[in-house]
Amino acid sequence: MTQTMPGTTARAVRFDTFGGPEVLYVADIPMPSPGPGEVVVAVRAAGVNPGESGIRTGALEFRYQTSFPSGEGSDLAGVVTQVGPDVTGFAAGDEVLGFSWTRSSHATHTAVPVTQLIHKPAALSWEVAGALYVVGCTAYAAVRAIGVKPGETVAVSAAAGGVGSLTVQLLRRAGARVLGIASPSNADWLTAHDVVPVPYGPDLADRLRAAAPDGIDAFIDLFGPQYVDLALELGIPKDRINTIIAFQAAQRLGVKAEGSEDASTVEVMTYMAGLVADGTLELPIAATYSLDDVAKAFEEVDRRHTRGKIVLLP
Repeated sequence: MTQTMPGTTARAVRFDTFGGPEVLYVADIPMPSPGPGEVVVAVRAAGVNPGESGIRTGALEFRYQTSFPSGEGSDLAGVVTQVGPDVTGFAAGDEVLGFSWTRSSHATHTAVPVTQLIHKPAALSWEVAGALYVVGCTAYAAVRAIGVKPGETVAVSAAAGGVGSLTVQLLRRAGARVLGIASPSNADWLTAHDVVPVPYGPDLADRLRAAAPDGIDAFIDLFGPQYVDLALELGIPKDRINTIIAFQAAQRLGVKAEGSEDASTVEVMTYMAGLVADGTLELPIAATYSLDDVAKAFEEVDRRHTRGKIVLLP
């Protein structure tokens, strides 16, 4: 039986045209209702991701088509307020984390299939739980894609970002030596996590060769196509190169492009949430913003210098 709760409206981020963060606004919308197999979640935290900027600007329209007005947001954590028909394992009041395929998590409430949710471990803060899905599943997929073995050397671009911060830790946990390409301001964080920091910029190939005189076995690109070209320049086999963002370059050059969509399962979310909850992995939270400040949150994301995650707190 569907449970009803007071309140007839929710608030959600919308945009009506492609553009920069200035096209974002918050609108009143009808309170979502749960369909069969769904629950409504009152969102406590929702991560902000670079891919959402790509959708908003139209840069990813070749891959993710948009109709207007569009909502946005994949990551979410919150409290179940309504339960739809045919739902088992979840009840009103449960604390959950997971994801939306319908660009709807940047909101106060959203309806989500229970196949896209897990119960939130008590040890996770709302901020971390709400930021975990995209980066956790993406990092898992990227590491799996290159088939890393203990003792191998792996280079990672954007190594201190949201996905990168988890990727380098997973690689170290797998026994790899990790070269973390990032700005000098992230060197201390990388070193503290047993990652060799390598500053990006001109002559990067020379710095990587110097840091790995015996060669680099695999490359994970978390930033853009120039790093796919760099990996090939370094002589890394195509099947040991994975990019989560340079989809067109991957298709053209024949390298892998496995990301969150390839690991979006309850099992992977449970695994990654457990590693963060027990302290095995750290997910840094760079900043939090209110829903009304969503444009400011994306201005920070779009600068591409964030360590860890930026999170909305609806």
